[in-house]
Amino acid sequence: MANKNKSIYLLPLMLCFFAMGFVDLVGIASNYVKKDLALSDTVANILPSLVFFWFLIFSVPTGMLMNRIGKKNTVLLSLIVTVVSLLMPLLGSSFTVMLLSFSLLGIGNALMQTSLNPLMALVTGGENLAAQLTFGQFVKAIASFMAPYLAMWGATAAIPTFGLDWRVLFLIYFVVGCAATLLLWFTPIHEEIIEGKTSSFADCFRLLGTPVVLLSFLGIMCHVGVDVGTNTTAPKLLIERLGMTLNEAAFATSLYFIFRTIGCLTGSYFLRILKTRTFFIISVCMMAASMVLLAVGQSQWALYCGIALVGYGNSNVFSMCFAHALTAMPGKQNEVSGLMIMGLFGGTIFPLFMGLASDAAGQVGAVAVMAIGVIYLFSYIKQLNN
Repeated sequence: MANKNKSIYLLPLMLCFFAMGFVDLVGIASNYVKKDLALSDTVANILPSLVFFWFLIFSVPTGMLMNRIGKKNTVLLSLIVTVVSLLMPLLGSSFTVMLLSFSLLGIGNALMQTSLNPLMALVTGGENLAAQLTFGQFVKAIASFMAPYLAMWGATAAIPTFGLDWRVLFLIYFVVGCAATLLLWFTPIHEEIIEGKTSSFADCFRLLGTPVVLLSFLGIMCHVGVDVGTNTTAPKLLIERLGMTLNEAAFATSLYFIFRTIGCLTGSYFLRILKTRTFFIISVCMMAASMVLLAVGQSQWALYCGIALVGYGNSNVFSMCFAHALTAMPGKQNEVSGLMIMGLFGGTIFPLFMGLASDAAGQVGAVAVMAIGVIYLFSYIKQLNN
C-alpha cells in the first residue's frame, strides 16, 4: 500500500476509533437512567457491568472470526451492531430497552476492540504502528469525554432535541456511527483471509497457568474496573458531597476523560524516555493518591484533583500490561491478545460490587472497591523488570 495513499485509508479507521469510544457513554447514561427510572445504585450499575460482560464471551471468537471473514468485515460487523445499539434508546427508554441497548453496545465494542487494531496494523504495514494506535486512542477519547457534554446539553438545551432529552446523545453518535460504517464499507482494503487453526477458549485458558499471563490479565481487569468505576461514580460523588445536580456533576466524567486523553498522548513519549517499571510506578502512585482524595475529599477542588489523577494515572496501565504479556510470550501472541481483551470483563465485576458497596455505605464504599484494584496494581510492579 503506497505511503501517499495511507492517509486516505487512515481517515475511516480513525472514525472507527471514534466509534470505539461510544462505549464510554455508559457511565453518564447509567446515571441518567438511574434518575429517570428511580433505580438504586446496585440496579443502575448493572448497565455498565452488562456492557463489559460481553468481552468475556466474544474476545476469542472474534479472533477466530477474523480469520474466516477478514479484519475489515469484522470491524464492519462491529459497527453495524454498535449502530443498532444506539438506535434502540431512540425508540424507547424502558429499563428493558436500555438493557438490550447496552448489551449490543458491549458486543459491538468487544468485536471492535479485538479487530480494529489488527486492521490498523494491516493498513500501516507495521510502520509507526505504535504512534498510529496512540493517536487512535486519542481519537477514541474525544468521543469518551464528549458524551457527558452531549447528554448534559440534551437535558438542558433551550432548543428542542426531538423530544429525546439527554438521549439526543444516542442520536448524534448514531449518525456518526452510520457515517463510519459507510466510509469503511467503501474503502478498498486488500487482505488475505487466513484459513486453518485459530485460537480457542481452551488454548487461551491454558495460558492462565503461566504467571505473567495470569497477573497481566488481572492487571487489565483492575485497570478497566477502575476506569468504568470512575466513569460511573465520579458524578455521584459530586452529587453526594457537594449537592450538585446530575447535569452539573456530569462534568466530572468529562474531566476524567480529558486527563485520560492527555495521559494517552504524553504516555507514548514518557515510555520512550523512562523504563516501563518507572512509569508504571508513577502511574499507580497517582491512582493511589486519587483514591485517598475521592474517599475523604469534601471540596470541589479535592474531588476534581482526585478525578484528574486517576484519569492520568490509569491511562497507560492497559498498554503496559498488554505489552508486557505479549513480550513475555512472543510465540503465543494471538492467544495472549485474546486473553488480554477478555480482561476487559473487569468492567463488569467492579461496578457490581461498587453498586452494592455504595448502597450500603455511600459512594465511599464504591471508592473502596476501586482501591482494591489499585492495591493489586502495586503488587504487579514486581513483574516489570525494564
